Amino acid sequence: MTARPNRLRSILGGSAGNLVEWYDWYAYSAFTLYFAASFFPKGDRTAELLSAAAVFAVGFLMRPIGGWLMGVYSDRHGRKAGLTLSVSLMCAGSVAIAVTPTYAQIGAWAPAILVLARMAQGLSLGGEYGASATYMSEMAGRRHRGFWSSFQYVTLIGGQLTALGLLVILQALLTEAQLDAWGWRIPFAIGGVLAVSVFWLRRRLAETESFENARQSDAPKSGALSLFRHHPREAFTVMALTAGGTLAFYAYSIYMQKFLANTSGFSRETASAIMTAALFVFMAVQPVMGALSDRIGRKPLMIGFGVAGLLATWPAFVALESVTSPWSAFAIVTGLLLINSAYSAISGVVKAEMFPAHIRALGVAFPYALANTLFGGTAEYVALWLKGQGLERGFYAYVTAMIGLSLIVYTRMKDTRDHSRILED
Repeated sequence: MTARPNRLRSILGGSAGNLVEWYDWYAYSAFTLYFAASFFPKGDRTAELLSAAAVFAVGFLMRPIGGWLMGVYSDRHGRKAGLTLSVSLMCAGSVAIAVTPTYAQIGAWAPAILVLARMAQGLSLGGEYGASATYMSEMAGRRHRGFWSSFQYVTLIGGQLTALGLLVILQALLTEAQLDAWGWRIPFAIGGVLAVSVFWLRRRLAETESFENARQSDAPKSGALSLFRHHPREAFTVMALTAGGTLAFYAYSIYMQKFLANTSGFSRETASAIMTAALFVFMAVQPVMGALSDRIGRKPLMIGFGVAGLLATWPAFVALESVTSPWSAFAIVTGLLLINSAYSAISGVVKAEMFPAHIRALGVAFPYALANTLFGGTAEYVALWLKGQGLERGFYAYVTAMIGLSLIVYTRMKDTRDHSRILED
């Protein structure tokens, strides 16, 4: 059994690296309002945001490939090796975005380089989620596995919050013209520097006991064919339970910033401040939900998210259409995020507990990335396209329906706390 001080040090070290990875990923979304015009021909705001959202979705298309390649890599060469490789790719993508000239300077090469950079970051995140969820779940002890594993989403949200916090700071220090011209490059340059630091941090992490035991066993090698041949039920369950949860997360957090500015009518600065405050509350409640799952099980929490999300999504978005008070908007958005926390806090550990150690990183990463690409990565694009067609409320119905479908899965699946494959390691 991993000694407690070493376990805590490894979890905290893995968390710090995870935060930087997700900061780099979310910086793109946080600063889209400012750099969209630099990479695409000038048009109306919705058209520019739609183009930037399409590139955001392209990054997601690479995540299943990253989940497959680096899931296999992490299962065969170690969780630490997978985490180190993922941050290297993220660093390359951030630096590329930071230094790429604008559309006015190099024409179509600008969006082409942006697409390539997001593809590299998509590969990185595809492997990062599986490797970090597996690493933190395996490092955590049995009694508090939900609690410690919830720090994956604490750092995931922390990365998003850091990106938004930097946006608020830059909005206070720079004029809109400066942010539009060059200020948006600052977060990507910072992300590249932080990723280099994380590379060295992750090289010093301890490997998990679960991986070491699996490497010494005669278990078959990890691979996509083996995953769907020997663990089809678990793989498709991961996809199904992820669909509603990840779509709700991206609707309530990533797209919400644009919604508050583009539909509710708040200024970009006010929208950013509302989301920063709401996400801070969301981040803080993750360990509470994780600890609760250790006491009452994972399944009740996921069912709670499904029922509340099914009932609250439509009325909350309708209310936000005409909200005028920033405080009212903050309360509504925070309420939606608290509902989602019943899913997000335990989503990583639930997936990890379904698979044996020799194929766990791939089992977590690949099916999750497929569902995340189909539903999370396209959320902004679908929302903006429907808005452009005059059917904005169709997006609310879409999110509600997908939560309802995932709720069916939550009610039928086993409680992974009581049927954890990690206990077999």
